[in-house]
Amino acid sequence: VFGTKQSFLNLHQGLKSKNAAIAQQAAAASTQAVAAVTPPLWKLLGSSRHILRLAGLSGAAAVMLGAYGAHHHFNIVDEKERDPKSIFEMTNRYHFLHSLALLAAPLARKPYLTTILMTSGMALFCGTCYYISFTNDRRVSKFTPVGGFLLIFGWLSFVL
Repeated sequence: VFGTKQSFLNLHQGLKSKNAAIAQQAAAASTQAVAAVTPPLWKLLGSSRHILRLAGLSGAAAVMLGAYGAHHHFNIVDEKERDPKSIFEMTNRYHFLHSLALLAAPLARKPYLTTILMTSGMALFCGTCYYISFTNDRRVSKFTPVGGFLLIFGWLSFVL
C-alpha cells in the first residue's frame, strides 16, 4: 500500500508541475501574440472608414471652391490690387484648417503620403500667400496653385 500511495503522490506531483509548465507556456504565448498584433489606425476605423472618406472629399471640395471663390470676379475693380489683409486672413484660415486636418493623417491608409501632400501644400500655398500679403511682391504667386493642388490631393488621399 505504501508503494502505491507514494507512486500516486509522485504521479500527482509530476502532473501538477507539468500542468503548471503548460499553463505558463500558454500564458506566455498568448501574451506574445497580443503584443505582436498592433493594427494600423486606419484598420481600427472599421465601418467608420466611410466617414473619413467623406471628410476627405469634403476637404478637397472646400479647397477647390475656395480657389474658385478667390479667383471669381465679385465686382472687384482691380484684380491686381487685392487687399493684403484679406489675402492674409484667407491664408491664415486655410493654414489653421489644414493644420487641424493634418491631425487626422494617422487615420489615413497611407499616412505618410497624406502628411507629405498636406505639409507641402501648406508650405507652397500658405507660404506664397503669406509672402504676398506681407511684401505685396507677387512674383511667387505662380507657385500658389501648385500648393492648392497638393492640398486637394492631400484631402483625396483620405479616400484611398
